[in-house]
Amino acid sequence: MSNKEFRTGVSAKEMAKSNISRKKVKDESLFSKLKFLFIVGGACALAGIASLQLYLSSLPPIENLDHFKPNIVTKIYSSDGEIIKTFTAYTYEKIELKDIPDNLKKALIATEDKNFYHHNGYDITGLVRSTVQNILAGHVVQGASTITQQLARVLFLNNEKTFDRKLKELFIAARIEKTISKDQILEMYLNNVYLGSGAYGVEAAAQIYFDKHLKNCTLSELALIAGLPQAPSVYSPFNNKDLAIKRRNQVLTRMYKMRYITTDEYNKAKKEDVKLGPVPQYYTTNKAPYFCDYVMKELEALGFDETEISQGGYKVVTTLDYKTQKAVNESIPRNLINWGLRADNNQAAVFSFSPIDGKIIAYAGGRDYTKSQYDRVTQAVRPPGSSFKPIVYAAALEKGITPNDLIDDSPFSIGSWAPRNYGNKYRGKIPVYKALMVSSNVCAARVIKEVGIRSVIQVARTLGIDTPLEFDYTIALGSNGVKLFEFTRAYGAFANGGYVVQPYSVERVETSRGKVVYKAPKTKFSHQLSVITAAEMTAMLKTVIASGTGRAANIGKPAAGKTGTTDDNKDAYFVGYTPNIVTGVWVGNDENVAMTKGVQGGTVPAIIWKDVMKVATEKYGKAEFNYPEVTLKSYNSAANTKVIGQEEQVEETYPEENKEHNSEAVTPADVVKNFNKEHENSQNHTAQPSAQQPAKPVEQPKPVSVPKPAPKPQAAPIPVPMAVPDSLH
Repeated sequence: MSNKEFRTGVSAKEMAKSNISRKKVKDESLFSKLKFLFIVGGACALAGIASLQLYLSSLPPIENLDHFKPNIVTKIYSSDGEIIKTFTAYTYEKIELKDIPDNLKKALIATEDKNFYHHNGYDITGLVRSTVQNILAGHVVQGASTITQQLARVLFLNNEKTFDRKLKELFIAARIEKTISKDQILEMYLNNVYLGSGAYGVEAAAQIYFDKHLKNCTLSELALIAGLPQAPSVYSPFNNKDLAIKRRNQVLTRMYKMRYITTDEYNKAKKEDVKLGPVPQYYTTNKAPYFCDYVMKELEALGFDETEISQGGYKVVTTLDYKTQKAVNESIPRNLINWGLRADNNQAAVFSFSPIDGKIIAYAGGRDYTKSQYDRVTQAVRPPGSSFKPIVYAAALEKGITPNDLIDDSPFSIGSWAPRNYGNKYRGKIPVYKALMVSSNVCAARVIKEVGIRSVIQVARTLGIDTPLEFDYTIALGSNGVKLFEFTRAYGAFANGGYVVQPYSVERVETSRGKVVYKAPKTKFSHQLSVITAAEMTAMLKTVIASGTGRAANIGKPAAGKTGTTDDNKDAYFVGYTPNIVTGVWVGNDENVAMTKGVQGGTVPAIIWKDVMKVATEKYGKAEFNYPEVTLKSYNSAANTKVIGQEEQVEETYPEENKEHNSEAVTPADVVKNFNKEHENSQNHTAQPSAQQPAKPVEQPKPVSVPKPAPKPQAAPIPVPMAVPDSLH
């Protein structure tokens, strides 16, 4: 026996047993406490539920509910006070429940509230289940509103996501259940629910979407209508047909699982194509339909529900300038027709915003909203052609190349790719700014080889171009598709001292009583390019409008921009800016086929841009860019002048007409006056490979050895341009 055992008189084995017993007692004690807390918590919850049900059952009915009509007038305003859209019941025909097809009633119940005929207006089990799911997910992933609760919200409340509103919804739903029958509730809901595209009620939805009465709709069409209440604009077949079909199929699946339809009916309905009627004229008379769709998406992103917006009686004040929007609405169809682009698949899109504060000034996603609701500003991805070249040159300027450096405008190749100029016209050694002015393809290719593909992609990303870009030299000529929205946003950095802003459309939202429930915060800026680069790019791009490929866009005041045309005239761009407004214009064919011969970036897009910018910039007068002075030289003969691509060309040549200037500092207009005739028909196209050397992507090219450019001389402190907000001076 050990000393310890001797002293205590207890063996080690007995001590171990004692310790185990004490631990077991502690565990049992902890378990008992947890069990007690669980029982007490459960009892409190049950007592709370019982009390709530008792209270709800004691609520009085609602008087005159049969004659109640909700206030469904929400208006969207432009910044200059014009009403550009009014939400109201364009088509509202009350339909009795007996005239509503059984398949629609079953589809709605299967989708929205499968226990509709078995609860008292609220589903406690469903509420608890959704609460647990939302807590576990950390955000709202599952709703628990019954059809009666949704009717309460439609008639008396809004879609504010608060606990207070949810309680009111429960109370009103209980009172509705005590006032009218289940069938009357279902009938009232089906007649008042908002289903998108100006349709209030199921009969209106049938007429708007399918141009037929509800009684004549197929099972497939009824299922599509039943799927709309969750998110009317998202699932609207006018806005996104593929998404509407996907949602319809979800409804059909629920109907099938609940045995409302047979296997044959289910399979037949899923295979049925959605044949839409024409968009009603009374819905599209809003004065900026594509813009209003964008506003709705922004409001939803801010937390507003579409039903709340359409039925809440709000005043939504936007950033749109109606005078400019009117110019857009008139210019697009007029110029497309003038150039022979009369087919429905010939389209144009315009996006205009302020590079200073991000306010969207004008917006058109197509030529005719009644025929196509596809938004070509934010959805279409089309190659920009030569209008992408400023991104390439901006990367070069950031690396130390200057507008007056020389570049070799002569044929060369990168691997198997041999870019060529439009009309096979080459000019020998020319200044960098002139290479951009005349939109030389080989010069743009030499620049991207000099600075590297990665640098160009990095600049594009920092300027807000989010579309995937191929790691390929051909992106220098705009071979990679972009979205007009993000591409135009990128040009905003050239106008605003290198600052990038995020465009927005909603200025504020007011209730019917004038209470402001949302006000746009101060615009967020990010500085992505140096002021010097922005100034040099602007000086270079001003020559494009003054005497280059964008002469048709000349508005008689300081402006800069760039044309772009893809192979076979499939896409044409003009993106340009003044100190206060940036506007991008795309013209093309939805089926990605060639347009009428002669339609290039310097024609229809430039003309539309001119029409729009004349109105948009009217209140700013002839505002000049407040940038450091950039001197463009006609020819620099200094021995240390950087020559980009010199190693590619043995024979050094230069146009005779430039020699007479010999380093004299002149204005951009003076520099290029001798080239007007030369470039009369020099609209650029994305380069095609030569017949001897077919084009193929350059896979992960090795980094090009680039001599480190000499640092730019340090001048006096550069004044911040006026376009930069005071808070950032």
